[in-house]
Amino acid sequence: MPHRSSAGPRHLRATRAARAIAIAGSLATAAFASITAAQAATPAARGIAVAAQYDTTHVYIAPADFDRFVDSFIATFGGKASDAIVANVLPVPSQTRFRAVRTPVGALSAFAFQTPVPYPFGQERTGYLVSDMDQALKAARAAGAEVVVDKFKDAIGYDAVIQWPGGVKMQLYWHFTAPSSPPLATIPDNRVYVSPDAADRFVAGFVRFSHGHVVSDDKAADAGEIGKPHETYRRIRIESAFGKMQVHVDDGHLPYPFGYETTGYEVTDLEASLQKATSNGATILSAPFKSSDRSSAIVEFPGGYIAELHSVLGH
Repeated sequence: MPHRSSAGPRHLRATRAARAIAIAGSLATAAFASITAAQAATPAARGIAVAAQYDTTHVYIAPADFDRFVDSFIATFGGKASDAIVANVLPVPSQTRFRAVRTPVGALSAFAFQTPVPYPFGQERTGYLVSDMDQALKAARAAGAEVVVDKFKDAIGYDAVIQWPGGVKMQLYWHFTAPSSPPLATIPDNRVYVSPDAADRFVAGFVRFSHGHVVSDDKAADAGEIGKPHETYRRIRIESAFGKMQVHVDDGHLPYPFGYETTGYEVTDLEASLQKATSNGATILSAPFKSSDRSSAIVEFPGGYIAELHSVLGH
C-alpha cells in the first residue's frame, strides 16, 4: 500500500484507476466545457503536464456505500458525476463499478470493485494527465521515479503507474482524444507524507519531473496542522501545471486520521462546508485547526474516504 496513504479495507480510497482516469476524462468530456487558454501553460513551462483540473484522486468504496458516497461528496462541494458503468479498467481481468466525479474544487475517480484487485493497483493515489506517455515515463525515470506498472493500452489511451522515493505512487494517463474540462474554482492539494530520509529526493525528483517549483519550505511549521499541537515539522509546498502538492515530512508518529487523507480541498467557507458535509453523512474526524495561513479540518465521507478541507485566512 502507499506510504501511509492506504487506509485498509475500511478506508478503501486511493486507487485503481490506472485506467479509470482515462475513462473518467472520456465520460466527462460531454458534460464539462473545454479547457481555457489561461490554465494551459506554455509547453516549455509545463513540460508533459496538461492542467490541474485533470488531477483526479482515486477513491475505492464498498459497493453498498458507492452511490451514497458520490451523493455526499457532490452535496458538499457541488458539481456532478457521470452515470455509473461496469467495466474492466485494469490490464488484467477484473471488474468494477465506476463513476467520474467533477466538482469546482477537484475531481475523483470513484470505484466499487466487484472482483479482487490485482497488485499493485489500489496503491496509486492520484492520476495525472500527460501530453505524451513515452516522454512522461522517460522524464519520470530521469527524475528518479521507477515505473511499477509499465505503459499499457486501453480503449481510449495509455496508462502507467510510477513510484517516487518515499513510496509515493501515482498514475499517469494519456488519451487518444484529449479530454476537455473547465478550470477549477480552487486547486486542491495533493497531500503527501514522506520520511526525512526520502523528503529531499522526492521533492527534487517531482519538481524536475513536473517542471514545477517549491513555493515554500517551512522547516518549523506548526505541527498542529497534522494533529501534533505544540510541535513543529517540515512542510513543503509545490506548484506545477499538474496542480498543488503539500509535502509533510514527519517521523511517522502521526495521530489518527493524519496520513490517510490524500487530498486537501480549498473551500471559501470552512464552517459552511463542514456543515454541508455532516448534513450529508460525513463525519468530522479532526476539528478545525487554525494555523498561520489557513484553517483546516479532516472529514470522513460515507464509505470511508478521508479528506482534508481548508480555507485560506484573509480570503
